[in-house]
Parts: sequence; C-alpha cells; structure tokens
Amino acid sequence: MQIIISNNSKQPIYEQISKQIKQFILKGILQEGTSLPSIRLLAKDLQVSVITTKRAYEELEREGFIYSLVGKGSFVSAQNETLLKERQHRVVEEKLLEVIEICKDLNVSKDELNKMVAILYKVDDE
Repeated sequence: MQIIISNNSKQPIYEQISKQIKQFILKGILQEGTSLPSIRLLAKDLQVSVITTKRAYEELEREGFIYSLVGKGSFVSAQNETLLKERQHRVVEEKLLEVIEICKDLNVSKDELNKMVAILYKVDDE
C-alpha cells in the first residue's frame, strides 16, 4: 500500500490518507481482515504527525472501513456488498458533481459533456 501525500493539495493531509486507504479498500487491494500499518509507523513513513494519521484512521473507523483492536492494531472491516457498491457510487457521484460544476462554469453543454464521456469511456476500453 503506497500512499502519496501532496503538500500542494487543498485537501488536508489526513483526508488524503483516508481517501487513498478507502480507494484501496473499494478497489479490493486491501481485503477484509488485512492489518494496516500502525498509526506511528504510517506517520513515520509518510513523514507526517502521528495526530494526522490518527485522525485519518478515526475517520475510516467512523465510516466503517476499518476497525481497531486495543493492543493489536487496525484492520480492514468486512464490507457488505450492497454498502460497498453504494460507497463506490457515492465516490463517482462526487467526482461527477465536480465535473458538472466545471462544465457549467465553462458553458459546456450537457450534450457536449455526454459526448466527451462517451469518447473517453471508449478510450479506456481499448
């Protein structure tokens, strides 16, 4: 699991960490029961504060992606398939909303956007 932190991002570091771990879980890279690095180890590896990694883990736990056992560490939670699919859709919807706002700001019509999506979707399939 390689987490990449950008100091140029407007997104707080703890959000960057939790977002990337969520993506690893949603993509199946991190499976149920997989042990995550300790908060201290992850902080050291990423060269960030322990408080930052703790906050990322707390957010992941609150959202049900991981669970923690005192003295044992943090682990990937079992993911209900329906809930997992819903979470994946939510991620896509958030990104689409961002794109739609950009299109509105640039006066790109819905038809133009649909054509772009169709073209780009085909490119990915090739």
